[in-house]
Amino acid sequence: MHRGKGMKFVGDSRVPAERKPNIPKDYSEYPGKTEAFWPNFLLREWMVGAVFLIGFLVLTVAHPAPLETIADPTETGYVPLPDWYFLFLYQLLKYEFAAGPYTVMGAVVIPGVAFGALLLAPWLDGGKERRFYKRPIGTGLMILGVISIIFLTWESVDQHDWEAAEQQGQIQEDMEIDESAAGYEIYQTQDSCISCHGGDMMGGAAGPNIFESDYDTDEVIDIIQNGIGEMPGDQFEGSDEELETLAAFIANDGQDPDNGDGGDGGDDEDEDDGEENNDGEENEDAGDNEE
Repeated sequence: MHRGKGMKFVGDSRVPAERKPNIPKDYSEYPGKTEAFWPNFLLREWMVGAVFLIGFLVLTVAHPAPLETIADPTETGYVPLPDWYFLFLYQLLKYEFAAGPYTVMGAVVIPGVAFGALLLAPWLDGGKERRFYKRPIGTGLMILGVISIIFLTWESVDQHDWEAAEQQGQIQEDMEIDESAAGYEIYQTQDSCISCHGGDMMGGAAGPNIFESDYDTDEVIDIIQNGIGEMPGDQFEGSDEELETLAAFIANDGQDPDNGDGGDGGDDEDEDDGEENNDGEENEDAGDNEE
């Protein structure tokens, strides 16, 4: 083609004088370099996806999900922990300027401004440069966002009490508690006890299972009055009789002590005492007869 033949000059550019239809070439013209989307390429994608799915299923079977005990709405001492991708927002709510009366700031305002800035970054920095160091606004917002997320996530993981979380999530064996007992009814009126040990008395993040230690009635009363470890004393609200009833209920592992074996043991002791008295009287009678 001679120079300029079949071309038109538009400014400093050259464009074809005649437009030709844009018809894609057949795959046979590019052997080994391209393939049809259906079914070749799509079938390959499905095979790769099936391999990853099988691997994921094997992983879930080998390492089951760390399930916790059944949720108890009365357990106010439970410390929740969101998934890892929400930890930075969870940590944000721990600071004074984003918690308490300022919860709206930490839950709505600050995340809204941050995500809004990232969404508006293409319009805030409309430059055509593709090098990141020549787009200071967009690059700065992205770097600030990444550093903030990494820092807040690290702080949340570092400050979380993992030992307490493991204890509060342990699945306890089912234990039958006599909810008709007077001691259970007294316990349900003690908000300070429920906040730590839960409404089912099986423990929570702030307090252990009430029945896991083998204490007698007097020891339970002493613990309730004087406290033990991190448990404060003088938290019981009620009379001395109610305190004794509750302590006896706890010492009897959640069962009404009046329905236990105590009464039978007393009858046996009375029978033994009666037999001893009868033996004593018979011996005395035998001695009198000999005289």
